[in-house]
Amino acid sequence: MDSKGGRERRMGGRKPSFRKKVCKFCTQNATPDYKNPELLRRYITERGKILPARITGCCAKHQRAVTAEIKRARVLAYLPFEKK
Repeated sequence: MDSKGGRERRMGGRKPSFRKKVCKFCTQNATPDYKNPELLRRYITERGKILPARITGCCAKHQRAVTAEIKRARVLAYLPFEKK
């Protein structure tokens, strides 16, 4: 067997590369706000579920803030709890 792992051999000898997602709030020096539902809609699915940080690319600090602001916007009826 050669020194490469089985996965690298199957993929043509190269490791799969992907671009690391960057937090939009860190790069733009902004904060999520419940009064801006257009911005928050980007972080929920069409069914109304909050997207995880691995999908959105947010850092942990801003993902927690986005989640809190989405929940606040739902209570104040800026965003729906679910779409039927």
